[in-house]
Order: sequence, then structure tokens, then C-alpha cells
Amino acid sequence: MKNSGLNFRHLYFFWMVAKEGGVTRAAEKLGLAVQTISMQLASLEQSIGKQLLEPQGRRLVPTEAGRLALSYCDQIFALGDQLQDALEEAETGKMRLTVGISDSLPKLIAYRLLQATQRMGTQVRLVCMEDEFENLLADLALGKLDVVLTDRTVRAGGSLKVFSHLLGESDMKLFGVPRLARKYRRNFPASLDGAPLLVPTRNNALRGRIDAWLVQHEVRPEIVGEFEDNAMLNTFGRNGLGLFFAPSALAQDIEDQFGAVLVGNAPELREHFYAISNARKITHPAIEAILNEVHSGLFA
Repeated sequence: MKNSGLNFRHLYFFWMVAKEGGVTRAAEKLGLAVQTISMQLASLEQSIGKQLLEPQGRRLVPTEAGRLALSYCDQIFALGDQLQDALEEAETGKMRLTVGISDSLPKLIAYRLLQATQRMGTQVRLVCMEDEFENLLADLALGKLDVVLTDRTVRAGGSLKVFSHLLGESDMKLFGVPRLARKYRRNFPASLDGAPLLVPTRNNALRGRIDAWLVQHEVRPEIVGEFEDNAMLNTFGRNGLGLFFAPSALAQDIEDQFGAVLVGNAPELREHFYAISNARKITHPAIEAILNEVHSGLFA
């Protein structure tokens, strides 16, 4: 008869190896010997009577049983983090807000939204993590995040029990360094034929709307760069590689921080901003503060 008692240390080592894709990398991260990790994994597999990891190329990947075990480990260690946070809040009186920020969301928008948490009566400690949209949703569903700030809504009928809350929207403007702005400002938007343009990649919700806007105005710019990360797009824009769109709400920040100036307005082109939570009704006080900030006219 198999031993039904699970050692949480063994589970933690399995979890780390699965996350890192190998025993050596997990050992380096934990500061332990490779032999120690290997022995712990062997003990775990022996105790449950199933193989949890198997080689795939140069990596170790979970078996079918390993994927099931990994999903439970994700939940176990997420709960552990939540317990630690709750004890810290009780001791210090500080509130913690763990935020996932989609890599496609303008970082200045994220900053504007999160500023509201610093004006609360309770001191808030922000923990911000940036990643791709799908990865953030998975972490939210597992309880690793309190909220995800993003520029897209959750697809209806998905398997994850998370909910979209529209924060607001902003019309868009086209910006460029002064040299480019002077060249393409006159006769905008017809002037954009052949103009160098920086755009999001096609998995970004805004990209489809930009393409439709260009078709509507019958212009064909030269796409000189496509970017998943909005901050990277802005960095290339501020260095003069091409023109780029940004929300009107950030026009002054774009000019002050990036040295880019207005080329033209695109009022028909709009970007939307969402908070994604794991509950239909948002109850976290810090997230409520963000919503109140939006309602007071953040995107006006």
C-alpha cells in the first residue's frame, strides 16, 4: 500500500523543477546541490507511485500526472503567499495589492491608475508584475494576483473564472519626434502614405483597430516595427524610428517624457482599458480606489 502522506518540501522541490524546466536550474535558484533535489524528487515519486517529470529535449516537463500535481502545487503555494501577506498586513497595518500589468498596456496608464492607491487613508504596498495577457490571467485565477490591468477584455466562454471591468477608453493621437512630425503633419492623415509607422503586434487588441483606421483613410504607411511590449514601442518612437499612436490622455506625458510631438488626431481610433478580477464584484479597497479615480475623470 502506498504511503498517502505528502511531504510539502518534496512538493516544493518538484514545483521548482517543473517551473525551471530542470534540476540544475532549480538547484541553482534554491542554492542547493543537484543531488539533493534529485533525491527529493525520487522520494516524492516513490511515495505517490507515479512519474511526475520526463525529459523532453534538454528540459524536464511534467507528465500527465505531473501536470495535475503542478496545478495543485500552484494553488497550495499561492495560498501560502496569501497567508503570509495577510499576517504581514495584520502586523504592519499596510495593505498589499498584487497587480499584473499586461505588456501591451501603456505603462503611463498603469501608473496613472495605480497612483490612486497612494492617496488612500491606508498605506498600500504595490507589487507589480508584467507579463503576457494569458499568463497573467492564469496567475489571477490561481490567486497569485489581486487584479490584472490590461487593454483587452476576457474572451467570453473561456475556461478561467475571471471577469472584465471596463475602466475607460481614450481616443488616440499620432506622435513622432519633431523631425518626423514636421514632415508628416501637413495634410494628415493622407500624408501617412509611405510614412514610417510603429505598431503593436497582431495579437494586440489595438492593432486591428489601427489597421481598420488606415484602410478607412486609404493610406498605406511603411510598417517599420511591430512590438508586443508597449514600452519598447515607445522607446523606438522616441528615438525617431517611426511615428506611433498613443492615448490622448497621455499627450502631455508623451511630449514631456519622450520628446515626441503631435502629428495628428485620430478620434475614431480608441483604446480601451480594463481591470480583470476573479470576482464579479470588486471588493478590494485599493481596486475600488482605482475605480473611483477613473470615475472622477482620469481619461477625460
